[in-house]
Amino acid sequence: MTEIDPPAAPNWRELFQVFGRIGLLSFGGPAGQIALMHRELVEERNWLDEDRFLHALNFCMLLPGPEAMQLATYSGWLMRGMRGGLLAGLLFVLPGFAVMLALAAVYLSYGEMPAVAGVLFGLKAAVLAIVLEALMRVSKRALKTRMAWAICIAAFVAIALLKLPFPLIVLGAAAVGVGLDLATGPAPVSGPAEPRGDNLWPSTLRALIVWGLIWLAPLAMLVLLPGIPAVLPAMAEFFSKAAIVTFGGAYAVLAYVGQQAVDVQGWLVPGDMLAGLGLAETTPGPLILVLVFVGFLGGARQSGLDPLLGGLLGGTVALVFTFVPCFLWIFAGAPHIERLRSVKWLAAGFAAITAAVVGVIANLAVWFALHVLFADVGEWRTGPLTFPLPDPATLDWRALAIAATAAIALLRWHVNLFAVLAGATLAGLAVAFAG
Repeated sequence: MTEIDPPAAPNWRELFQVFGRIGLLSFGGPAGQIALMHRELVEERNWLDEDRFLHALNFCMLLPGPEAMQLATYSGWLMRGMRGGLLAGLLFVLPGFAVMLALAAVYLSYGEMPAVAGVLFGLKAAVLAIVLEALMRVSKRALKTRMAWAICIAAFVAIALLKLPFPLIVLGAAAVGVGLDLATGPAPVSGPAEPRGDNLWPSTLRALIVWGLIWLAPLAMLVLLPGIPAVLPAMAEFFSKAAIVTFGGAYAVLAYVGQQAVDVQGWLVPGDMLAGLGLAETTPGPLILVLVFVGFLGGARQSGLDPLLGGLLGGTVALVFTFVPCFLWIFAGAPHIERLRSVKWLAAGFAAITAAVVGVIANLAVWFALHVLFADVGEWRTGPLTFPLPDPATLDWRALAIAATAAIALLRWHVNLFAVLAGATLAGLAVAFAG
């Protein structure tokens, strides 16, 4: 066994009950989900001590993909090994997956109904405040030096104005961080890692083989088997790539997916992405479940199958190829966490990536704001730069009022997120029925 025994390991029934409750109640994005897990696992049950929980959280923040889901998987692994991690991760994701499929089907079938349109209008406006709050929260943690601010601004310019691909920005930030660290002189020799078993590599190799096959074998089948609608293997490849390159949690993933799914693949229009994010904020589970919404709509519209069947297949493809890599990262990497954290130059590279992610989230906030507040957004190009150019005459003052009220409620009065979304939904309904 390579896992660390926690202070009081739960049995399987307790593990199922607690992580099932976490999966059903994990509203509010990564911050709320992490706080819920801390209360359940550390404060109330003492299954993990404070240091071990924070140790796991720091590691998960460095990985691509949704940090809260990976933290749940890591916590389950600590307590009951790989099967415990699998159970915890699935229970964190599957309730929200089922809810998101149902909401996507309603959106596809009835999205133009006044009541549904009103709900989505209010949610889209409230999302602006949520993204702004996330930007402020992440920036306080990541931007503590002038260099971090410089990397953040450079990343914003690169993705917003130069339209550079997100993976290139991640690699560039990592190279800057590592280069600056190495330029300051050789890293000090670190002490030995905490013992994690006689030999970690056999278990690491098994995890790589097992989860690599679970990830790549379905991908190969979708690509190679005849008769598969072309959109499904394209989604499998796309979400697999997103799982590898999207450091920085759900909001970084959304920036990358939003650009690709709307502007490159044509699976969605900007309004769809905003609606999906608003729905994801109202469902349990990780915010990244918005990718299930993306997969559902893309499959429904481009598979050539019955829309509900195509949507179900597209949503399932999004789920599998978004979350299976997360299990691979945890089960292969968690046993080496101490060794990874002891490498100074590697930590510097990840710190630079985190700073770049703040710039990406800022771009996401601008992109959302423009498409929620203005009906017509064009572009103005000069040299290598492309600037968004909204038409002032198309400003929707009602969306602006809902977004501003939500922002004040969240940032000034610290109103519960679910209450803010409920208020925005009621406001959207009022707008819809007022004509």
